[in-house]
Amino acid sequence: MSAKLAFSAGDLARMRFAVSPMWEVGPSFRLLSSGAAHAIHRPWIEQVRPRVAAAGLDRGRLAELIPPSGYVPDFLNPAPTGPTSTLAAELAEIVSTPDASVRRDLDRLRHERGGLGPRTEALYADPRARLARVAEEIEAYWELALAPYWARIRAVLEADVFHRARQVAERGAGRLLNELHPSVSWDDDTLRLGRRERALSRRTAGAGLLLIPSVFTGPDPFTRVTPPEPPQLAYPARGIGGLWTPRPVTGTEALAAVLGRSRTLLLSELDTPASTTELAHRTGLSAAAVSQQLTALRDAGLVTAHRAGRVVLYARTSIAESVLTAAPR
Repeated sequence: MSAKLAFSAGDLARMRFAVSPMWEVGPSFRLLSSGAAHAIHRPWIEQVRPRVAAAGLDRGRLAELIPPSGYVPDFLNPAPTGPTSTLAAELAEIVSTPDASVRRDLDRLRHERGGLGPRTEALYADPRARLARVAEEIEAYWELALAPYWARIRAVLEADVFHRARQVAERGAGRLLNELHPSVSWDDDTLRLGRRERALSRRTAGAGLLLIPSVFTGPDPFTRVTPPEPPQLAYPARGIGGLWTPRPVTGTEALAAVLGRSRTLLLSELDTPASTTELAHRTGLSAAAVSQQLTALRDAGLVTAHRAGRVVLYARTSIAESVLTAAPR
């Protein structure tokens, strides 16, 4: 089955890209809860799945709202207002979702799943009181599963947007849409979505099109249609294959002359997020020394700290990645 969406000149003029944290939250949670292995995301799954289970997030509100397959409530993916949204901005939109919209989405979820879980039934009964708790759980999941990796994920997403924007400038929007995904095609001012099961038309969709790259959406694109907002098409971003590949660090001698050997060593070890204890074990530094150096690196904007239960995970920032990449060999 496929769906077709007609485009006017105005719709093409309103077509834009956006990076959305919530389009990583839903698909990544679904991947974890499916219990399946994944050739590309295996390193991330092996690190994150135990943390999510230890926090009980695999059996909470998100587990009821985001099933392993099928429909996910549309209110969990508000349309980003700019090219790069933040989790805080999207959570604010979720919390302010009108009660009628929440219940409409949950009615569809109930129909497709044959019922709702107890927490989702409570959300249906009183969206105003319960949406804040949903947002709190999303934020907890984000800190455990995505925030420590966000600099790396965002770099892939932004590179995809840059490539697509250049494609539009050099070859036009039609070429972009035809090369977005094998199930997506463009012809005669019409966008065809080869794997969408529900009908789609401009009468049931807003103007324009919002294209959202995602590292966890795959292998097929997802769509969200909630007028008067523009329809959203979340598609697998380019470059996902190398997302979790370890990155060799070179030029550490030159960096050590500026940052010091201990701080440079810690930055090179943070190819994946790690705790103070893990870093002490890997580097041979004392836990106290690691903690002191990490505080200095965090104050300089080179690492971030994220609480995962009783453990704090440290991760390199995009600034640190740029510094390590730019260091002379």
